[in-house]
Amino acid sequence: MNLHVPEFGFENTYANELEGFFVPWQAATAPQPELMFLNDELAEELGLKPETLKGEAGAALFSGNQVPDGAALIAQVYAGHQFGGFSAQLGDGRALMLGEVKNVHGERRDIQLKGSGRTPFSRGGDGKAVLGPVLREYLMGEAMHALSVPTTRGLAVVTTGEDIQREGTQPGAVLTRVAASHLRVGTFQFFAARGEDEKVRKLADYAIARHYPHLVDADDKYLAFLSAVIDAQIALVAKWVHVGFVHGVMNTDNVTISGETIDYGPCAFIDSYDPAAVFSSIDTGGRYAFGNQPIIAQWNLARFAETLLPLIDPEDNDNAIRLATNEVNGIPARYTAIWLDGMRHKIGLLSEEGEDADLINNMFQTMEGEDVDYTQFFRGLADAAGGKTDLVLDLFSDPVHITAWLSKWQDRCLRDPQSPSERRAAMNRTNPIYIPRNHKVEEALDAATQGDLEPFERLLDVLSSPYDQRANLEAYEGPAPSDFGPYKTFCGT
Repeated sequence: MNLHVPEFGFENTYANELEGFFVPWQAATAPQPELMFLNDELAEELGLKPETLKGEAGAALFSGNQVPDGAALIAQVYAGHQFGGFSAQLGDGRALMLGEVKNVHGERRDIQLKGSGRTPFSRGGDGKAVLGPVLREYLMGEAMHALSVPTTRGLAVVTTGEDIQREGTQPGAVLTRVAASHLRVGTFQFFAARGEDEKVRKLADYAIARHYPHLVDADDKYLAFLSAVIDAQIALVAKWVHVGFVHGVMNTDNVTISGETIDYGPCAFIDSYDPAAVFSSIDTGGRYAFGNQPIIAQWNLARFAETLLPLIDPEDNDNAIRLATNEVNGIPARYTAIWLDGMRHKIGLLSEEGEDADLINNMFQTMEGEDVDYTQFFRGLADAAGGKTDLVLDLFSDPVHITAWLSKWQDRCLRDPQSPSERRAAMNRTNPIYIPRNHKVEEALDAATQGDLEPFERLLDVLSSPYDQRANLEAYEGPAPSDFGPYKTFCGT
């Protein structure tokens, strides 16, 4: 049955301009699709009318059963380093691009179906997704958006009406994902590994025009492009660290050229501060631990730099290596500057002093090993700005060292041009009180997969305003109870 599907106004520049970078494909048929969630706010931002995307029409559209006019369904190809090992061909093994639209701000956005069935890049998988991981990605994207962290977002969640075999049988689902683009470091690696320099150039020109148009006519534009992607990625990772987020699978095929968070697989937020925190069941060596994320970002960006060498200086490879190496070697200092600026805001400082880095690092040294809740610490520190230190002190089993640190911090605050009330208010606008607590996420996902959406919808609502304390939400403010045990996450593929 053909249902009326609204006009999207697709433009499809990737499909039209980059032949050979994808495979045209079709989604598998979903036997009984039902629309579970529609992101009304995002739909409106995309210039769509939410009321036209609901019911049977929305279920048919977002399952892939009915293709809207102007769509060009494609599976993109890419390669990638996965846990340090290079895979020469990955690609969209369970995703299809519907097309691109311009949102109400004039920004180009990809709309992609994830979990829509096998493609030529499925590598033996079924190409399907199951409800739990789809809901996790939808939830995490909305949480990160509310925290002002650049991210892909979910437009819709559809159940397909089929059972998918994973560890046991689980309900099938499709996520409709919206992104600034799905260009990845791995996209460049695919063609660079094959020595197809002109395709790398074509891809770089496309990425520059789409994401960094101010560089189109720049001198040394490919070196400037490398620098711009570095800035976008290190700013993103700094934001992850500021809010206590662990991506869990920072493979190069999960590193966007736009600087957005993508692919919420085995991700989690830390409760207690711990640089070695790992939640992914497959990250047995701790490669992508919380504290390693800036280091891995540099490693990933070095792989990106390698793909651009023939473009940076086609006549002199040694010079290209020198120029790219300078950019990559400068990442730690550039990251530290961004991280430090964000941390100053988290501890309530507007001005800059040379000893601020030492003050902040001493704070973390004091927290380490004390089982201190990361999110509650910074919210408590805002109260300490007004002289109420109990909330911070109560987080420590031995408050002696943090008491000494608080004294140094308070002395530093006295040299900063803010009143205590202004400082507290500014800190509470920077430090969330509500994050996706792991036990609450699991509780919501478990209930949703059993047909009870209320906990999930409640959690979505809580996370939509992460900085504003609300009545009767105490259960969402704290870490997991002691009987929750060690937390492990899975890719969900």
